[in-house]
Amino acid sequence: MSTELSRLLTDLGEKSSYDAASQCCRCGYCEQACPTYVITGNEARSARGRNQMVRLLIEKRLADPASARVGLDTCLLCGACTAACYARVPTADIVLEGRRMLAEKSHWLARILCRLLSEHRGLLAFGLKAANLAKRLGLTACIRPFLRLIGLPGLALAEEHVREAPLTFLYEILRRRPVAADPQWLYFAPCGPNFLYPRVGQATVAVLEALRGNGNFLDNGCCGLLAYNYGDVEDARRAARRNIVLFEAAGGRSPVVGDCSSCTAFLKSYPQLFLGEPDWRGRAERFAAVVLDAPELLRDAALPPLAGLAPATYHDSCRACHGQGLKDAGHAAMRRLAGPSYRELQESDVCCGGAGAYAFRNPGLSDELIRRKVGRIAATGARLVAASGTSCLIQLAQGLKKYYPECEVVHLSELAARAIAQGAQDGTQAGA
Repeated sequence: MSTELSRLLTDLGEKSSYDAASQCCRCGYCEQACPTYVITGNEARSARGRNQMVRLLIEKRLADPASARVGLDTCLLCGACTAACYARVPTADIVLEGRRMLAEKSHWLARILCRLLSEHRGLLAFGLKAANLAKRLGLTACIRPFLRLIGLPGLALAEEHVREAPLTFLYEILRRRPVAADPQWLYFAPCGPNFLYPRVGQATVAVLEALRGNGNFLDNGCCGLLAYNYGDVEDARRAARRNIVLFEAAGGRSPVVGDCSSCTAFLKSYPQLFLGEPDWRGRAERFAAVVLDAPELLRDAALPPLAGLAPATYHDSCRACHGQGLKDAGHAAMRRLAGPSYRELQESDVCCGGAGAYAFRNPGLSDELIRRKVGRIAATGARLVAASGTSCLIQLAQGLKKYYPECEVVHLSELAARAIAQGAQDGTQAGA
């Protein structure tokens, strides 16, 4: 199995991992953009520090390679450093290469989840429904001490963080839809909306129907991001191939729309997985070229403003604003949806500390980040905050409940769907 990429796509062209890390000239422009450096002031928690650690790992110049682990494991992979960097050094991918070099093999729990997502979704769905039923009955709180006892404190924290417990998953709902003969869009269901927030996926599909006409559910599996970040690169490639084949079987032309910014950013990065395979690289490039994230879909949509909306603000998903360059897309949509209720959020593009499994792997740093984020939200007086990433929804829901319970978080698609439904009642037509 392949545990490393070895070559990366950068803004300066295709590079070896070593050359990509060597592009960092240690100027320090990234440091004030790096949330973990701002909080700790520790050079090993900065982007340039992490790039140098990976470079030293490749050169085999670290007497104790494991000494790089904490610096690399505390990276949020948010990409803020790359956005601030004049050379656009891809620190997140470099950090992941470093983590793969240090790991003898991926975490067993990540391997199990990747395998269930890719090959045994029915079994995974059964297990999740059983767990969700137990959560609804208040039984899962009893197993948190046991999870901590057997060395899975992150899983115990994850169970506590995730508030919703659906018993019907998104793919089951969307499979009931009639199949369009000439689809104008294909909906890609990320795992978050699929298994945690079916309401988000249903809202996105409703928005797509209103803005773009008839379309189809791709009936996809995992995008491969879990395997890429915490498992094995070859598992990520297998997931990518399956999704590309599904897209091609659906005609290979329609836009592919997702509503978790981390997943859509990864879908757009598929060509990097196939740098040594010209045929698959070409197919991945054609696929990536038509992927749209929810904020991207809504950026220029003629959405009617929501009447009677409480003061509202917008938090940028890191993988939307930094990973996809969609800094203004979500804000533009939110300004139209909220109208005079809109409040600008200071540091809206700074990570909230969710970052996939980060909150469960680094709970201390994650809590500092969410406290800072919630403080910024509270300063606006907002009673509603919208976001576009699954990790953001989980983290903000937890942080708001803990530090600012007067405010709630929703997905941007949910607000758009609400506005379209309200406009239909009032006779206002939405359009792209």
